[in-house]
Amino acid sequence: MIVFPAIDLKGGEVVRLAEGDMDRATVYGDDPAAQAKLFAGAGADHLHVVDLDGSFAGSARNREAVEEIVTAFPGRVQLGGGIRKREDVEGWFDAGVARVVMGSAALKDPEFVKDMARAHPGGVVVAVDARDGMVATEGWADVSDVPVIDLARRFEDAGVTSLLFTDIGRDGLLKGVNLEATVGLARQVDIPVIASGGVAGIEDIEALAAAAHEGIEGVITGRALYDGRLDLGEALARANRA
Repeated sequence: MIVFPAIDLKGGEVVRLAEGDMDRATVYGDDPAAQAKLFAGAGADHLHVVDLDGSFAGSARNREAVEEIVTAFPGRVQLGGGIRKREDVEGWFDAGVARVVMGSAALKDPEFVKDMARAHPGGVVVAVDARDGMVATEGWADVSDVPVIDLARRFEDAGVTSLLFTDIGRDGLLKGVNLEATVGLARQVDIPVIASGGVAGIEDIEALAAAAHEGIEGVITGRALYDGRLDLGEALARANRA
């Protein structure tokens, strides 16, 4: 199971939000590339990066910071936030990003996302962000009337490499990952699922690792790392034993 340490970008700084609320941001540093190096030094070979400003604006707003992260991090960078057009996708792959995460586009223009997934095998992740079981978009500012499982099933056999499932109500709050919902989604689709939202400590990593055979590809963790509640080296070791 892959552990993705997270770097969320707002105004070029490393931040974490509570429940996706831009007004509830905690700043953890002003050098994203240095943070990427720290994660690499702890053993991470995958990194999850989000352009938070881009999520709300609908296009990249922290391009320079992302490019510096890609240069600094020796592993694979997965990027989300405002990626909604072909030129966005192509531009990020050209910049060295390994995988792009698409959420709003997946709901509003699924055929486009499928086209991108087919054009870039192994390179497109669909974000399935849930608030009370319904898909949220536009940086989680809007909640649709589409159930999570319905969106996920639209991408079966479309070449999508993974589904990124986030329980918004837990994100950034250290409440613990929503294991039941995450595993429940993985059991209903053939696409591997990445868990996100609420990781509080090593117990969450162990629980997800134990369910890896159900189709859990990985887990994203942010605040628990920054607050010192989770040691990245220990998390990687536990996940690698899955």
